[in-house]
Amino acid sequence: MKTRIKICGLTREADVDAAVAAGADAIGFVLYPLSPRYVTPQRAAVLAKRIPPFVDVVGLFVNEAPEVVRAACDALPINVLQFHGDEDAEYCRQFSRPWLRAARVRPGLDLVEFARSFPDARGLLLDAFVEGYGGGGHVFDWTLIPPTLPCYLVLSGGLTADNVGDAVRRVRPVAVDVSSGVEMSKGIKDQAKIAAFVAAVRKADESI
Repeated sequence: MKTRIKICGLTREADVDAAVAAGADAIGFVLYPLSPRYVTPQRAAVLAKRIPPFVDVVGLFVNEAPEVVRAACDALPINVLQFHGDEDAEYCRQFSRPWLRAARVRPGLDLVEFARSFPDARGLLLDAFVEGYGGGGHVFDWTLIPPTLPCYLVLSGGLTADNVGDAVRRVRPVAVDVSSGVEMSKGIKDQAKIAAFVAAVRKADESI
């Protein structure tokens, strides 16, 4: 099965174009004001106009007021919502759009029970546990992932062109999500790194 690829934290037209040209399946915009990769919904809407049909637009939020999420959904064509804070299932489902719930993986976190707490999530995104929320560029211990989860698995956390092939072969996620691993600086992507990342995923797919 083809592993889906999401490039997250885009802030520039050139980076959106590079991700699309490389074959990304989804483009992520960070709508969390405390992130160095933050873009306003209005800026994201401008960037989203460059995204062709059948490439998903993902909006990332952290503990945001519901009215802010709704306003963002009105401002730009978000296909999937991604929640990275302390949101519960009732909060996540109120927007009537497909959504992902992120889990910051650390020893002691029961991922099976966590997944069961979000039964109508489109999938569970696994990221490394860091202070703050997301974008830390750290790889977590993949052996902490149970062999079976009651949901689709999206793997994130410190992925690069150098390690994503191993991640795909070992974890077999339905999708991978990268931000810092394809950057030259926070929020500024590197076209060559994006292309290399996508190529590494595709090569791993062929070897499975």
